[in-house]
Amino acid sequence: MTGATGFLGLNLVEALCSSGYEVIALHRATSDLRFLERLEARRANGSITDAAALRNAMPEGVDLVFHAAANTGVWARNNDEQTRDNVDGTRTMLEVAREKGVKRFVYTSSITVYGLEDGTFDEDSPLLGLDSWVNYVRTKALADELVRAAAAAGLPVVVMRPAHIMGRYDRSNWATLVRLVAQGRLPGIPPGSGCFCHGREVARAHVRAAERGGDSETFVLGGPPASFVELVRVIGEVTGRKVPKRALPEAVLRIAGQVYVAASALTGKAPRGTPEGVALACQNFRVDDSRARGELGYRHVPLHEMVRESYAFLRDEGLL
Repeated sequence: MTGATGFLGLNLVEALCSSGYEVIALHRATSDLRFLERLEARRANGSITDAAALRNAMPEGVDLVFHAAANTGVWARNNDEQTRDNVDGTRTMLEVAREKGVKRFVYTSSITVYGLEDGTFDEDSPLLGLDSWVNYVRTKALADELVRAAAAAGLPVVVMRPAHIMGRYDRSNWATLVRLVAQGRLPGIPPGSGCFCHGREVARAHVRAAERGGDSETFVLGGPPASFVELVRVIGEVTGRKVPKRALPEAVLRIAGQVYVAASALTGKAPRGTPEGVALACQNFRVDDSRARGELGYRHVPLHEMVRESYAFLRDEGLL
């Protein structure tokens, strides 16, 4: 599997190992291995864009390939690298998987493939992300399209499209918000909203979908809906911190994103915010995941429980 040192990847390795699978975890030479080393997985050094490294790591006739690696950045300066990782890397993974005779290819897509429009998404919603100006959104949609094309050509695949994921092993993503609140440094709250998934339940859904066999399938994964104001309120309750009660206006955030990027051009440092990040944070969406709940036994976890788990992990690992 790829992305094994990341948030979802670690949950997935844990789920696979507990189910009795022998896991080969691909990682880069620069990856932080401290959490992966605690799990019973074989490790292989390599990049998803390096076909030779993939061929060395992937056995002939492997039962399952989980492709969970992704470049989730939202800074336009890194668009070329992100396109190589998300699109070219997925293409290379598919090519090597076909060569090795993989029995099933499981791809972790994203709810963002449906674009940044507000609305409720299910498996049949159009992939408006293909035309998005946000490179992360567009490259995830393009990679999703590559995987579905491989399915049409005969490769057995599963496409999983989770919404916002929270829980143990998160060190960046939503953990950044938890950390800011815990440290009393939250500058403001965006006006968006979405659905929140539990990392462990998303991982379990991946495994169950992979084990079903049969035709290639797609599943969206959601969870409790909440605005970011509601999420921050819960984080404040868990951490014991006072938090803002209202969201900042979208116009203010858009100006701030542009200012941060302009300042980064002078300092050479990554911006605290970007127009792309603001666009994602201002979206309001819901997910109809009745299919995953009915066919995979996918379970929603209360928002308080996800936040408590995320905070406890950061606190116990000294990451606050």
